[in-house]
Amino acid sequence: MKFKKLSPNSGLKVSALCLGTWHLPRLPERDDAGAHLIDESEFKRVLKFAYDNGVIFLDTANRYHGGISPVPLTHVGNAERLLGKLIKELGIDREELVIATKVGNRMSLGPNGAGLSRKHVMWQIRESLKRLQMDYVDIYYMHIHDPDTPKREIMSTFTQLVNLGLIRYIGASNIPAPDLVEMIEVAERLNLEPITVLQYRYNLLERQIEKDIIPIAQRYGIGIAAYSPLAQGLLTGKYVDVEKRKWVIPALSRATYMKSFVKRYLTDKNLEFMLKYIEFAGEKGISPAQLALAWVINMERVWKVPIVPIISVSKLKHLEEAIEAIEITLKDDDLKYLDELVKKV
Repeated sequence: MKFKKLSPNSGLKVSALCLGTWHLPRLPERDDAGAHLIDESEFKRVLKFAYDNGVIFLDTANRYHGGISPVPLTHVGNAERLLGKLIKELGIDREELVIATKVGNRMSLGPNGAGLSRKHVMWQIRESLKRLQMDYVDIYYMHIHDPDTPKREIMSTFTQLVNLGLIRYIGASNIPAPDLVEMIEVAERLNLEPITVLQYRYNLLERQIEKDIIPIAQRYGIGIAAYSPLAQGLLTGKYVDVEKRKWVIPALSRATYMKSFVKRYLTDKNLEFMLKYIEFAGEKGISPAQLALAWVINMERVWKVPIVPIISVSKLKHLEEAIEAIEITLKDDDLKYLDELVKKV
């Protein structure tokens, strides 16, 4: 495993790959709310393999369940509970892990049941720590943009959490670029703790952050944790029947329980792209999933900021495949070809 500094403005080192828990290994059975039951034994195998192979960077959120999306309030916190439980069962040394979780999305029906107010954040960090069975998390992300809470309150609250020893570093996710800059500069002006990592969607097909978020990362010396590096599984190629040149939806895939996935990704243009993309991966002698992860990792040298992809896996073999992708170097001509391929979509 390769390790790197997560951000130029901190000393924190992480694995070159992050294991996420947005979607977990699932069983066919569903509960009354329609949520898939989680295959805990497979998730345990995944966690052990990850740790044994140096994947020490783990990502979760207070809202995540692992087998349903969107997540009803009755199911929030499930991913944190399972992660904490299985880390204990495996006997993994907490201090060898870098654990990230998130706050901001709705956790109760009350007026303070969501957002980044001091009240909500101070409540939720303690709830997350209970579920994780931990004394602190390494990275605590603002999961959403909260225009109702002053930026000074947000940054001072997260700084207080650092001072209390409940978190080590501050992260930001899904916050519009202008607001993100304001937060960074409020922290600088008031001598508060800085934002260390930015978690945003980034993959070969979805590159909006290249216009605004990556320039911010470059300017202020902040690392990127890229979620959906496989476009939620699209770039693995599993949704494509190459011979029949049509979409397919495998059993237990997230497309079976996420209506938004089908609408977002399974388009005619994306099908034409995927057929050529899968062919190119074959020419390189790697899987489509490995090509997608290698592209994200190799874009680090293009942008000159640390970039760590976050992946969720439903089977152990998916993690094995992903770890191999860390060693793949794409040539400039490869990146240029993929760039041209995307522009035709």
